[in-house]
Amino acid sequence: MIVGTKRWDPMSFALMGTVLLAIFFLYLPFLQTLLGDWGTDDNYSHGYFIPAITAYMIYSLRKDLARIPLNPNISGIFLILFGLMILIIAKIGSEFFLQRFSLIVVLLGVVHFLCGPAYLKKMALPILYHIFMIPLPAIIWNKIAFPMQLFGSYLTEQVIHFTGIPIFREGNVLHLTETTLEVVAACSGLRSLVTMFALGGALTFFSSLSTIRKWVLFFAAAPIAIFANIVRLTGTAILASIYGSDVAQGFLHDFSGIVVFVLGLALLVGTNALLAKRR
Repeated sequence: MIVGTKRWDPMSFALMGTVLLAIFFLYLPFLQTLLGDWGTDDNYSHGYFIPAITAYMIYSLRKDLARIPLNPNISGIFLILFGLMILIIAKIGSEFFLQRFSLIVVLLGVVHFLCGPAYLKKMALPILYHIFMIPLPAIIWNKIAFPMQLFGSYLTEQVIHFTGIPIFREGNVLHLTETTLEVVAACSGLRSLVTMFALGGALTFFSSLSTIRKWVLFFAAAPIAIFANIVRLTGTAILASIYGSDVAQGFLHDFSGIVVFVLGLALLVGTNALLAKRR
């Protein structure tokens, strides 16, 4: 048995593999629907990359984990049961977010039960990082998205005013001389915000900054995402005022999304470099 083992041996690997395989088959139906959401929901198309990033996080900890003796703790059972309770309640209530979130709780409990609290301390962040691949409930997403639509519209209006181009705003609708643009939910910046937080979380994990500076780097994802989205909206509005509303559709709209991602990533990396340099 793994209990009392001070290092990894074939029995330990076999037991861990068996438990993980059982969890995989238990959650397979919920993982299949999650995979489907990634393919149909552009807001969470980055979900495909999260498991790969998590795997690399754990791989980067391999030397530290090898030095930690196994110290199974029975209290991990309670965390596992709590996660399974969340799964049952969420299944009854057809709440997809909690169904998937329960997997994270169960994995934390398994590590605590089979490997001990020292292992859990090291593995907690990689396991919790999976939260970025789980779509938020629609009711919460829409509650956040609409205020961000209004905020993005307001900031875009102020920037356009500064350039001297006539513009009038009604809610999230921008009226230009030649055309009218609506800042829809997809352009609210919430998608960029979620993606930037996922990128910021990964960059923070691999960064050698102090704990406080890591938190600064992580939360810097919010203003960076908002700034990058305003650049996108402003650029689209300026081009639409010159060439008409057709320019805001099709290729330009998709390409501007790529520009936002690249700009946000560059600003995150730059922020990390700046914090490291000031240290």
